[in-house]
Amino acid sequence: MHPILNIAISAARKAGNVMLRSIERLDTINPTAKGLNDFVTDVDKKAESEIIAIIKKAHPNHQILAEETGLHPGLSECEWIIDPLDGTYNYMRGFPHFSVSIAFRYRGKLEHGLIFDPIRQELFTASRGEGARLNDRRLRISATSKLANAVLATGFPMRHPEKLPGYLNFFQQLMLEISKIRCAGSAALDLAYVAAGRLDGYFETDLKAWDIAAGALLVKEAGGLVGDWQGGENYLEKGDIIVGTPKVFSALTQFVGKNWKEKS
Repeated sequence: MHPILNIAISAARKAGNVMLRSIERLDTINPTAKGLNDFVTDVDKKAESEIIAIIKKAHPNHQILAEETGLHPGLSECEWIIDPLDGTYNYMRGFPHFSVSIAFRYRGKLEHGLIFDPIRQELFTASRGEGARLNDRRLRISATSKLANAVLATGFPMRHPEKLPGYLNFFQQLMLEISKIRCAGSAALDLAYVAAGRLDGYFETDLKAWDIAAGALLVKEAGGLVGDWQGGENYLEKGDIIVGTPKVFSALTQFVGKNWKEKS
């Protein structure tokens, strides 16, 4: 395994331990609002601090982009992208579906990615050109080829209620075209589940790079496709993402192009 990925694994497991120590005492985690329907807890901050400390010890000159503390300037061609606790609201409620997401980008290309579920002890990893794995098992996307048979995941733009009417109209149309849909509250795990073949596709808007960087690489390395809502590759910058098996991705991208009326 690549040394960069080993560092990420060590950091993710340390962050996961922080979460597990507090999960039985949720009354002590001190959530505060960052914005509408957007929260941070002491656990998010502590987990991020542990991740950054491990990275900085190994590579003090690398740049880090982290959800809670923003950009830590450094060697910009080597950048770590961190979400210390993806699914904070789930965590706050004791809903056992949240994760750590860590990605590494070199000269603008995603090279390594990791998503860790501390509750299930599931470690999803990927390195560019070397495939994706869940613990010790090689991952492959599902064989689903038709949108009508697809199980998709998504999230709703709750931080931007002005977008909800258009999104709900779009969602209603989509429900007539697919098999099932899931909305579980962790974008990172949704992406990991597509890579693992548990889901056939995923789409969402208004995300940040730390939500999706590691998961996007996982999907690609498992044989899936990734793009933004306009059919391009600027999903990390735009925060609008579609992933899926090749045929589901193609069908979903076409559907979005025809039916989504509030493109940004």
